[in-house]
Amino acid sequence: MSLDVFERDFIGLIGPNGSGKTTFVNVVNGVYRPDEGEIYFENKRIDRLPRHKICRIGIARTFQIPQPLEDLSVWENVQMGDIFCGVNDIRSVEEALKISGLYDKRFYEASKLTLIEKRLLELARALAVKPRLLFLDEVAAGLREDEIKRLGDLLVKLNSEGVTVIWIEHNVSALLKYVKRLVVMNMGYIIADGDPQEVINKPQVIDAYLGKMMVRS
Repeated sequence: MSLDVFERDFIGLIGPNGSGKTTFVNVVNGVYRPDEGEIYFENKRIDRLPRHKICRIGIARTFQIPQPLEDLSVWENVQMGDIFCGVNDIRSVEEALKISGLYDKRFYEASKLTLIEKRLLELARALAVKPRLLFLDEVAAGLREDEIKRLGDLLVKLNSEGVTVIWIEHNVSALLKYVKRLVVMNMGYIIADGDPQEVINKPQVIDAYLGKMMVRS
């Protein structure tokens, strides 16, 4: 696959289970090394860098299933992410907690948080390293409509302030309310890329993804 991402893009990434969406994120973030090909970020090749250095240059991500360090406080969880990237800046931790809306719960044990708060904790941990490119992996899963709106509005604000966002999600209706560009993957290939409303109506997208969703429903 080949994908160009531009500054201030707000991309929705969809596709059937097993299409390669999370693998793509893991390769860019350094969890896996690509067998071939090259990855560049701001004109610098990064596909051989370790994960903490990729984080340090401005690429962060959240995970499908929130896995906070439950015995630690919310503050300590965010700070751990900061330390991993070699930043360890108390001001950035504080700012990330304020942006995510968790500052008032900064001394709570992470185990006491609700699902939406754990999603926001994942986001705060990513924001603490001041990313210029942010990957979100199914952050809307299991959330109510009002909670999705809370997240979506926050992502729009971050994007307007200069953060480039790539949001992987199965909740297509949620994506279409927020993203500026839609990319569709199937079996490791990009089969559509462009304006969300145009992409969602392409026959190959309906056949590969939306049709299967309708059959399952």
